[in-house]
Amino acid sequence: MELYDIAKPGLFALPPETAHRTVHRLLRSAQRTPIEDAIRRRYAVDEDRLRVEAFGRAFPNPVGVAAGFDKNAEIPAMLAALGFGHVEVGGVTAERQPGNPRPRMFRLREDEALVNRMGFNNDGADAIGARLKDEPLPDVPVGVNIGKSKSTPLDEAADDYLYTYERVAAAGDYFVVNVSSPNTPGLRSLQNRDALEEILGALSDAGAAPLLVKLSPDLPETAVEDALAVVADLGLDGVVVTNTTTARPGGLKSPHRAERGGLSGKPVERMATELVRFVAERTDVPVVGVGGVADAEGAYRKIRNGASVVQLYTGLIYEGPGIARDINAGLLDLLERDGFDRVENAIGVDI
Repeated sequence: MELYDIAKPGLFALPPETAHRTVHRLLRSAQRTPIEDAIRRRYAVDEDRLRVEAFGRAFPNPVGVAAGFDKNAEIPAMLAALGFGHVEVGGVTAERQPGNPRPRMFRLREDEALVNRMGFNNDGADAIGARLKDEPLPDVPVGVNIGKSKSTPLDEAADDYLYTYERVAAAGDYFVVNVSSPNTPGLRSLQNRDALEEILGALSDAGAAPLLVKLSPDLPETAVEDALAVVADLGLDGVVVTNTTTARPGGLKSPHRAERGGLSGKPVERMATELVRFVAERTDVPVVGVGGVADAEGAYRKIRNGASVVQLYTGLIYEGPGIARDINAGLLDLLERDGFDRVENAIGVDI
């Protein structure tokens, strides 16, 4: 039995944000100590067949941590030690901000899901940029997810994103423009073509690369196609699919299903995979698949439907620290079953 199986009932007895902070502190206390090396030996799967090249970066395996888990870039080394092939920190905003009032995160235990309305709580671009610059980073890609400050007017969004980028530019291995969180007022309106061109164009002109955009699962197909046209026109490097959803699929059992905010976890897995396929069919750039990944089969479905790499957050909460190891080991079995020499050969085969 894993230690997490023993600890999980106690953690789940705590409010979700308190439990997250507790785990975060434990991981941070072990970072850059002999414990980190011991954890790496236990959880990392070192296998050439899992290696992936995407948007000019080398990933030791396709399983990463989605933005939101390490908002302030405090534990990327420990997350890499847990076997993840990349870590996306943030969302980072130009201004330090506390986020929305608590409670703002809810477990839907019966559904293996979360609802959050965190509101980009983070230390701000200056502090996080300094931390990324000063502290040792892991030897896996570290992406930076960039959001808009809540107080910044929408017509000044491009300057706000640019300010943040300039402060994290030196340390990020790739940069994700987040215009799709449902928890900052008006943010999703920036997914229209004109706003995207202004924001992404400003970052491209500033030298941001590799540069990706993160899309909402709630966009109509025509809006997704418009966003992909901007990606092509500006020569962006990738697309992250998807953010959390404000929709509530039928069949949710938890009483927290009515809470306002973005839904993530098992109930969105099919929706997210379908959007990965929709995007991958319409773009030549790599796709990062996010949404409901909790096991090797789910990760493999996204890869076969066009995702070059995948990310997870909610699955880590429910499955515990062994999830990257278990997914990577399971992917090796699935590759062997289907006759693929390496995971790259399986990308998009179902399209």
